[in-house]
Amino acid sequence: MSGDRRRRAGSVIGGVAGAAATGAAIGVAARWSKLARERRTPHDEPERLGMQPAGTEWSVAADDGVRLAAEVIDPPDGRAELTVVLVHGFALDRRCWHFQRLALAELTSPRVRLVLFDHRSHGRSERAVRASCTIAQLGSDLDAVLRALAPDGPVVLVGHSMGGMSIMALGEEKPELFGSRVVGVALLCTSASEVALGGLPGTFLSRRNPLTRAVGLLAHWQPRAVERTRAMITDLIWGVTRAYAYGDRRVDRWLVDFVHAMISANGVDALTDFIDTLDSHDRLAALPALTRCRTLVLSGEADRIIPPRHAEVVAARLPDAVVVRLPGVGHMAMLERPDVVDEAVTGLISEVAPPIGLLRRLRKRA
Repeated sequence: MSGDRRRRAGSVIGGVAGAAATGAAIGVAARWSKLARERRTPHDEPERLGMQPAGTEWSVAADDGVRLAAEVIDPPDGRAELTVVLVHGFALDRRCWHFQRLALAELTSPRVRLVLFDHRSHGRSERAVRASCTIAQLGSDLDAVLRALAPDGPVVLVGHSMGGMSIMALGEEKPELFGSRVVGVALLCTSASEVALGGLPGTFLSRRNPLTRAVGLLAHWQPRAVERTRAMITDLIWGVTRAYAYGDRRVDRWLVDFVHAMISANGVDALTDFIDTLDSHDRLAALPALTRCRTLVLSGEADRIIPPRHAEVVAARLPDAVVVRLPGVGHMAMLERPDVVDEAVTGLISEVAPPIGLLRRLRKRA
């Protein structure tokens, strides 16, 4: 090919590449602009959003001294048949149990004591060193919460996503608690192993993703710069939240705002500290401990963060578990379909609650 022909071909290729890049940039800008408009369009929040039952704030010391922010909601007369501990997932905080907090606090048969807390480096809990941000440590933290806020009586543990993993870690560390103190376990949208093989963890949250590693290093080196960049692309993050948190893209916008606010409240550097432990999580061997109590395994069939096949693996090792699959529902099942989740969790609680007469006799003897 002559020099002139090569130059003309190069010009054509360069022109096509430039046009493609320009078109892509225009497409991204248009999409970003649309997300910004959608996010800022006025919308109504439910009347009961701020009508939460009053709780008592607590601070629990983990075994390494990290302070965990917690909250306890007792029945009006202070007499509960059992304690329910709600354990949230990665990048969230205890506010994610909005609907369950309302529903369970209103139970009268049985009456329950609710315990909610924020994982280390999440929500209002103290920031922890990176080396301690492991699922094994979260299991130990859960044990500390139980010792401090539910020292006696039957307990039901309800865990979502990484919260479910921390319950498995507790089963691995202290299997003797299950069937004696822990009488029921609900595992919502969670996994026992190979989290990074699919869904969001297989891309953005994988420790093998060089971009994720780079963001983690930069977040520790220049946290302010990373947070400023995060603020600049908040509309894009909001769009990703809507796409991955829920199965229905037409979900009420306040629900997207709700999850986005929880994620945004946690520092990028704090969140990247958990990437390695999520990627290496494997607690299939811990599941037999959970067979000693009643179990519920719930998943959303449209979950793009932890696909439903993970629930199938867990359920196969818990043969007596009640299995609930929600068609069209994403990762935040307790917010997207609170009615079904509340019914399933309440059913588990009712099944394992001790007879009221027995409790009264025990109190008289005491």
